Amino acid sequence: MEINGLPLHPLVVHAAVVFGPLAALLAIAYVVRPAWQERLRTPLVVMALVSVASIVTAFLSGDSFRGANDFFAENSQIDEHEERAGLLLWVTIAFGVIALVSAFFQRRSPGLRGALHVLLAASAIAMLVLVVLTGDAGARAVYPPDSFNG
Repeated sequence: MEINGLPLHPLVVHAAVVFGPLAALLAIAYVVRPAWQERLRTPLVVMALVSVASIVTAFLSGDSFRGANDFFAENSQIDEHEERAGLLLWVTIAFGVIALVSAFFQRRSPGLRGALHVLLAASAIAMLVLVVLTGDAGARAVYPPDSFNG
């Protein structure tokens, strides 16, 4: 996958690295500040959709990018990055669904809201951690620590 001859994956991962954590932090604010929920509902839905789209695109373009480059063929660090990306993909999709359901049921029974908020916070934290771990594994695969002089 390319845009004007440039591989899509290195371009799109920047969106995933920005929008994934931003959506996660927004979800955590949504959960811990009940007074803000009405104001944060629409931004939460928008950011959840954008983060899911960017992370799914990064995952799909990563498969294409790896297949098109011999450099990544036998690279155990890329295997680790790809494994974490697969887990991140499913956690992000779950996060997106939970965020949408939480926003839709915002005014429902307190028990349902409470359960959704626990799931939303847990999935947001998981997504935040996995974005960092996945990005770190990818960066280490492309730029090994011993490749720098400093």
